Amino acid sequence: MRDLLNQLVAHRAGALFLLAIAAFLEAYGDSCFQSALYRASGMSRALAFVGGAVSLAAYGLVVNAPRWEFGKLLGIYVVLFFLWAQVVARVKFGQTPTPSILIGGALICAGGVVISISG
Repeated sequence: MRDLLNQLVAHRAGALFLLAIAAFLEAYGDSCFQSALYRASGMSRALAFVGGAVSLAAYGLVVNAPRWEFGKLLGIYVVLFFLWAQVVARVKFGQTPTPSILIGGALICAGGVVISISG
């Protein structure tokens, strides 16, 4: 698995793909824990905790298994995490981003571009 991930991150598109997967896994794992803590009970609570743990463990593997300079990619990662978090919030919790979230998100995206261009 590590060899496959290393081959993916050797190319810009592959690295972007893995970062997108990692950002989704982190956002989804966090949402599972939020569901378990505040929106579920009984067996569904236990399943949400397990789903969150599995998702966050997979995130850790995707981020740490390949040999890449993660610090250089952090700007893009933060942008992808923000975008996935908004998608998960909308789909899973029915939350619509407020104007302040949209403005802050635009600043996050701008910062990601600055880090990526100058990194």
